[in-house]
Amino acid sequence: MKKLIFTLGLVAGLSALTFAQEGHSTGDGHGHEAPAQAPAAPTSNADIKMDKLTHDYGNIMQGGNGECEFKFTNNGKEPLVITNCQGSCGCTVPQCPKDPILPGKSSVIKVKYDTNRVGGIYKTVTVNSNAKSGNVVLTIKGNVEAKPVEEAFPQTPTPAGAPTEQKKG
Repeated sequence: MKKLIFTLGLVAGLSALTFAQEGHSTGDGHGHEAPAQAPAAPTSNADIKMDKLTHDYGNIMQGGNGECEFKFTNNGKEPLVITNCQGSCGCTVPQCPKDPILPGKSSVIKVKYDTNRVGGIYKTVTVNSNAKSGNVVLTIKGNVEAKPVEEAFPQTPTPAGAPTEQKKG
């Protein structure tokens, strides 16, 4: 008896799974129609014009001033809103204006590089905004030279006429 009930339950369960897998077609009244296309995002009339896209530090001393600025102007007809500034690594920290830049007005993006890292510099900052020209990628480059090593205890020669050790013999 237990086997019969188990077998009937198994058959009923498999039948339910089989019928549950039946496909639906578009327009069958079950709400499986293709989703409507989202309306296109409105195009902004703000635009960003950078004075330069690259800052070259040249050779800079370890621990030196790693700050630079990128000046830009809103050449559009609407306020320019910078939504995000992101450095390519933690050693490159950008600082972007929080307030909208009105048409015809200018502002700056400040970038600080950690000059305690010796070697070549080639980093980027990505600026996201509502500009119709899209995102802007700024580049900093250069070379950080190591500071000269200073001796902890400079060696000075023994002054003339100073007593010297004598060997006991």
